[in-house]
Amino acid sequence: MLPAVDRIEIRGLRALGHHGVHESEQADGQIFVVDVTLELDLARAARSDNLAHTVDYSVLVRTLADAVSQTRFDLIEALGGHLAGLVLADQLVDAVTVRVSKPDAPVAANLDEVAISLRRERD
Repeated sequence: MLPAVDRIEIRGLRALGHHGVHESEQADGQIFVVDVTLELDLARAARSDNLAHTVDYSVLVRTLADAVSQTRFDLIEALGGHLAGLVLADQLVDAVTVRVSKPDAPVAANLDEVAISLRRERD
């Protein structure tokens, strides 16, 4: 039997950040959209109905939003890596997938967004 892969998903977290290689991105900032999928065992929390047995996503959302707004990276790849590290700081999380998008990326094309997605596992 394969082990269960349980997930907590946070979708569409929007925060103002100053990430990018262009001076205007760094000075003016823009909205970044973050999606995070945590992989962890939720069986104990499902049985106990106790917040101590899972990740408090309200705290995690604040942590991620603060990280987007209070740090500065040239690349959204670096921002994504930083966010993944923050999620993996919780010992309950086995792996995380982070998606960071820039809906208003400064490119000379009509597009919905530019995004990165990365997955990191606990060492």
